[in-house]
Amino acid sequence: MARVLLIDDELTMVQMVAELLRAEGHEVLPFTNGPAALDALDASPPDLVITDLYLDKTRPFGLEILKKARSLSPPALVIVITAFGSIESAVEAMKQGAYDYLEKPFKLEQLKLCIQRALSYNDAVSENFYLRKQLKKKYQFSQIIGAAPTMQAMFRMIERLAGTESTVLIRGESGTGKELVARALHFNSRRHLAPFVPINCSALPEALLESELFGHRKGAFTGALTDKKGLFQEADGGTIFLDEVGSMSATLQSRLLRVLQEREVRRVGDNVPVYVNVRVLAATNEPLEQRIQEGTFREDLYYRLNVIAIDLPPLRDRKEDIPLLISHFLRARRDPRTGSPCRITRQAVEALAAHSWPGNVRELENALERSTALCEGGLIRVCDLPPLFKRYAVSGTGDTEFHAAAEPEARALSPAHAGAAAAGPAPTAAATPTVGLSPAPSDSPAPKPGDAAPLVPLRVFLRQQEVACIQRALAQAGGDKEQAAQLLGVSLATLYRKLAEDGEGD
Repeated sequence: MARVLLIDDELTMVQMVAELLRAEGHEVLPFTNGPAALDALDASPPDLVITDLYLDKTRPFGLEILKKARSLSPPALVIVITAFGSIESAVEAMKQGAYDYLEKPFKLEQLKLCIQRALSYNDAVSENFYLRKQLKKKYQFSQIIGAAPTMQAMFRMIERLAGTESTVLIRGESGTGKELVARALHFNSRRHLAPFVPINCSALPEALLESELFGHRKGAFTGALTDKKGLFQEADGGTIFLDEVGSMSATLQSRLLRVLQEREVRRVGDNVPVYVNVRVLAATNEPLEQRIQEGTFREDLYYRLNVIAIDLPPLRDRKEDIPLLISHFLRARRDPRTGSPCRITRQAVEALAAHSWPGNVRELENALERSTALCEGGLIRVCDLPPLFKRYAVSGTGDTEFHAAAEPEARALSPAHAGAAAAGPAPTAAATPTVGLSPAPSDSPAPKPGDAAPLVPLRVFLRQQEVACIQRALAQAGGDKEQAAQLLGVSLATLYRKLAEDGEGD
């Protein structure tokens, strides 16, 4: 089922097509007036628009409707119909983004087939639009958690770098989130619609890594049965992320240096250079300066990579962020038996905060994953933590459930936010409130029995009810969006549009 906006100056035509659409189970918004239809596009964004091109027989008002429909977010597909068809008007409508063009008189079966194709295409486009917004949301700067002054300084740095083309070297211990920072830089840059291609330079032997990075020609070596594009070519227009770049051999370092200098790659077994437009981000968990002194890393390559450096602090140096990270990870986890949100006790939080975390954030995430799988009733206690944490348990504190306070400014969404967060006194590990672990008690006085509930605008109230209904349908369908759309009686495209409206990609 889809929402279809239908516009034609002939009432008989509107009634006939509306009857056809309703018989197919679609919601129809019929109009014979162009300006009213334009207003409806804003008030009730449709999945599909079917419009006559010449509504007043003098000018192609349908083109204005077409432009308006294509400017929506996500854009609606448009089928243009007219009795005044010509090659010129058809070409103009297609240039403006029309999905198809039908000339009157047409057979109803022809229109029906055109509508089916358009809605199938729209489902795929809407899903792609929604997933792109989800991907961008996933790698927003706000997904990198930290209230420590060192993290706030890092936020300000990466926000400024996202809009540049500079090569960046991300330095930090294993598990500190170097790839997460690299993805945030890419998905918040002008290159976000192009590929992000990561590769771990320490995971492959030299010969295979060379072929993966630069590609090869057919017959260049035993087993090279076809031509192969390298990852630099795959990332053309986007970003390539070279993780653990310090493990590269001397030969590959020389080839990488040429790519950075000349922006060209040569495939193995090929003498013809291929020019690439790629932003290079690199990461290392060891000091490259030491590798230079040992003679295992080229100094000139180091300066090419280290145009701008971002240093990620280890978790042991920002322990005030541990409660924030616990909150962040628990929000995404539910008790596998009941499906209820996982919670944690105060004593368990204190035991986790006392650990030195040599594996950094990755180790903390793994510890919480284990604990949520073993806990009972969705409440993590000290006994549910890995055995080494039991020695950190403080006797006499009581294994009571931790209730969260209001969340502090812990992430940098903009330089202004980051500056405000950094201006105040740095919180200590003991004083930092733990957020999101269980519902926080409200500071507002409870309403008396006779008090009236506060009113909200009707539009807001209806939107809240719509969101709640969608959430119930998704829960009942086990997260299957196609099944949820059937339960709600709407098309899959409509469901994706509603999810996007709910701020999923902000």
